[in-house]
Amino acid sequence: MGHLAFWPQSWQVALGASALTFLVIAAVVLLTRLGRLRRRWALEGKRPRLRDWTALFEGLPRALREDHELHMRVFRCLGLATLFFGAYYLTWRYSRSINWDALWFSIPLLLAETYSFVGAALFVFTLWRQSWREPPPPPENATVDVFITCYNEPPEVVRRTAEAAIKIRYPHKTYILDDGRREAIRRIAEEVGCGYITRVDNRHAKAGNINNALEVTNGEFILVLDADMIPEPDILDRTLGYFRDEKVAFVQTPQRFYNVPPGDPFDANAPLFYGPILRGKDAWNAAFFCGTNAVLRREALIRMGLFYYVEDMERALKKALTDAWAAVERARWLMERSRGVVELARVRERFERARAAIRKARRALKEGETLSKVISLTGEAVPHLDSLRQSLQRVREDLLAMAADLKAVAQSGEEPGASEARRRLEELAPATERCEQAVRVVQEAAEEVRRTVNIEVTPMATISLTEDLATSVRLHRLGWKSVYHDQVLARGLAPEDLGSTLKQRLRWAQGTLQVFLRERALIKRGLTLAQRLHYFTTLYGYFYFFAAVIYFLWPPIYLLTEIPPVRAYSAEFFWRIVPYLAFNQLMFEFIGWGIPTWRGRQYFQGLFPVWIRALVSVLSGRKLTFHVTPKTRQEGIYLGLIRPQLAICCLTVLGILWGIVKLALGWSREFAGILTNVFWGLYNLLMLSAVVRAAVWRPKERKVQFELEEARAAHPR
Repeated sequence: MGHLAFWPQSWQVALGASALTFLVIAAVVLLTRLGRLRRRWALEGKRPRLRDWTALFEGLPRALREDHELHMRVFRCLGLATLFFGAYYLTWRYSRSINWDALWFSIPLLLAETYSFVGAALFVFTLWRQSWREPPPPPENATVDVFITCYNEPPEVVRRTAEAAIKIRYPHKTYILDDGRREAIRRIAEEVGCGYITRVDNRHAKAGNINNALEVTNGEFILVLDADMIPEPDILDRTLGYFRDEKVAFVQTPQRFYNVPPGDPFDANAPLFYGPILRGKDAWNAAFFCGTNAVLRREALIRMGLFYYVEDMERALKKALTDAWAAVERARWLMERSRGVVELARVRERFERARAAIRKARRALKEGETLSKVISLTGEAVPHLDSLRQSLQRVREDLLAMAADLKAVAQSGEEPGASEARRRLEELAPATERCEQAVRVVQEAAEEVRRTVNIEVTPMATISLTEDLATSVRLHRLGWKSVYHDQVLARGLAPEDLGSTLKQRLRWAQGTLQVFLRERALIKRGLTLAQRLHYFTTLYGYFYFFAAVIYFLWPPIYLLTEIPPVRAYSAEFFWRIVPYLAFNQLMFEFIGWGIPTWRGRQYFQGLFPVWIRALVSVLSGRKLTFHVTPKTRQEGIYLGLIRPQLAICCLTVLGILWGIVKLALGWSREFAGILTNVFWGLYNLLMLSAVVRAAVWRPKERKVQFELEEARAAHPR
């Protein structure tokens, strides 16, 4: 290396570590294949000749993709190289590259890069091990209920799913769970020969629909299908065998969609998630239920519901009693402000009784009294709240009657009575309004307490918009196992417009954040360390919006101002960042070999406004509503939904043009910096192009049967 002494040390590290990585990968590949060949020759009793050694290199690309053991060994080498170069780059960034003259720009970018490095480490951990399963034979004489959940989906969509469910080969009973209570769906159930279950309300949306059906059915296992998911006849034959292990709570299979056009403009199939990522989670018993195309063990759901009933009830009681106390205090404060107008003695006793009842129940909860006693004491507070509300209502009615009388006097015009009446009316108006507010807050508190004491056992978790993820976390906390069977066994309808896609992604993000931020699932007992890391990885991804915004704004800020986020775009910078980015890209491409992952990466970055909106809505504490994803295209152009992305695109194009003009006219000598940011800006435009194209995309009209057959051919099981 003496002749390289004049090179900066970073060059030597970059070239040397890269060369070493590729040598290690080559050695891993050759040694793995050599071990296979030697075992094969030993079984055949063969002494290899020289020409037999050429088998080491035969079909090597295919082996790298399809030989699971070899594939994972190479991925681990690439993952470790990525982390090494990332750590090498960030060490330099923290110690020698910060632009102290522009900390407002330099520090956020450095934090974004740190976030991305941690994300890369979590990605490597997630995929470090992967499961490759062959299903055991299904048990004999197991009882299975097939639940088809629906709300407002078109009847013909529900019919297709019901007809396919009836044809499932393993003995079972099929039920349509109709939360829309529609006569058309009832007729479909009668015509195809399956059961029909409905309920009087839509409480807890899909989770409540399933919980209601669990009360009136008795199958040992439940296959859950969305209204549009058409199952294959062997879906139960390929999944029930895993339940021979009595600790397995559910078996999840991939989601595929038969109406996805070439290019998958909305990343509906999510092949990276329903492939390497879920296989990686499955290897650590951290795969989660995805809401449909899954078989669940009834016993696991019932036991989970009973266990968490206590936890949920205690939390609900604490909230209801706290809110009730605050409501009563606010009502009393409102009435105190009207002291000169309202005779408070009429309601003071009611206030004290309500406060005493609430205080008694709160004390019992705090002192650890039995749950039944706390529920009973909380229930006893309801009549006192109702009595207080009725008293306040009577005061309000008296004020309204008094106001009517005074208004008649004021309109008569007779003095001095008319002037006095107008003065009294001015005093009564705010007092009446405050009394109305008091009635409203007490009524809302009484209703919340009444709902709380009537909470029922819910086998399917109802604490989040994503009931599937919440249920998975709770089952894992109780020690149940999960299985991911990586074989397409049902196909459905994906959103065909950007508006529906964004609603779906927002619900997923809100539900995930609810589970982890409100439920604090990661810090509660029960999960293993590996499970906590896997669930943390799921949560971590939804905070990417911070890094995405910085990465999108970095190029235009530099190109328009020439303020660098690093000290200089020097050789030191490039010889550290280029190997890091190159190996990171190579790692993604290798793990996604044979599956289209680019669209998913575009959406992961391009939907940053959705992640921001989800976080704000969850942190605000306001009630979130479950919206069913439309199963038919909603007509329109959706550019209005991506205004932030369009603004960034315009700003980036402006910056690129300005940078090129400055170089062409000799107005700037920052050649390396401008070219680097022009390249980065073009990359950002490419990442955002998927969302922009989706906003104006229109599907072609095609027949359902053709789409389904085409999907089966394009994505064989």
